[in-house]
Amino acid sequence: MQAIWKGAISFGMVTIPIKVFSATEEKDISFRQVHVADGGRIRYKRICAECGEEVPYSDIGKGYEMADGRMIVLEPDDFADLPLSSKKVIDVLEFVPADQVDPLYLGKSYYLAADGGPGAKPYVLLRDALDGSELYALVKVALRSRESLGLLRTYGDILVMQVMLWPDEVRDASFAAPAEDVEIRSQEKAMAASYIDTLRGEFDPDQYHDEYRHALEQVVEAKAAGVPMPEAEEEEQEGAEVVDLVAALRASVEAAKARRSGGGETAPAKKAEAKTPAKKAAPAKKAAAKKTAKTAAKKTAKKSTRKSA
Repeated sequence: MQAIWKGAISFGMVTIPIKVFSATEEKDISFRQVHVADGGRIRYKRICAECGEEVPYSDIGKGYEMADGRMIVLEPDDFADLPLSSKKVIDVLEFVPADQVDPLYLGKSYYLAADGGPGAKPYVLLRDALDGSELYALVKVALRSRESLGLLRTYGDILVMQVMLWPDEVRDASFAAPAEDVEIRSQEKAMAASYIDTLRGEFDPDQYHDEYRHALEQVVEAKAAGVPMPEAEEEEQEGAEVVDLVAALRASVEAAKARRSGGGETAPAKKAEAKTPAKKAAPAKKAAAKKTAKTAAKKTAKKSTRKSA
């Protein structure tokens, strides 16, 4: 794996030379835009909106559009003189409790490796000091000419840095809050807690898989091999309106227990949801049937009287 960045961790008077590697990768099926008729790829030309000519990549620069519509073109020298104090240095600012950092602020993760033999000992020193302390090292770092906050923490026997968002990059969430007059009954809260306890377990990400990506790969392979497309398994959708939260949560608990014990899927939940409307609908059906029978009897009696006359 190739390092994307080389620098050092500034840990007080200690400098730890490190290499930075991307810790994650997105595995998704990527598509090309093609001409449906012949499968040819669609190409895009870089056309200048002012002169209408195609512009080579070497002549493309960076511009910032002002509020009044003016375009300010920045040269490479304009970026070179910016005061990035943490350039090529991961500067430790302070150590903060791990439970005070909301995951909303966390971004991309990077593996940090000691660069060379001399950097191994201070690297292990910082790693062991953080391990089990329930603290994160809050750092400032400049990656790809952009300064960011970050967190240093341990991941197994290595150090991991997670880039953070700045506070003004997190949008205000007040618009998403529900109305304050929503009331939750104690029975509903108790059943919700029971459902959570039923599904409580140890975090094991290996048991989860991207089913959509797997199915899409099968479709692509079948298309390339010229064989019939794999048949998709139809899932039953539960579109019933939730009327009683307690009943719905109770059915959910029963279904979760059935799944955990290997006794089946969500059948118990569907049966429980079907019971309530069935009882209410039965009297209405009986009354309608009686009314229809009476009407039919009256019509028959009238016809018989007319024939006799």
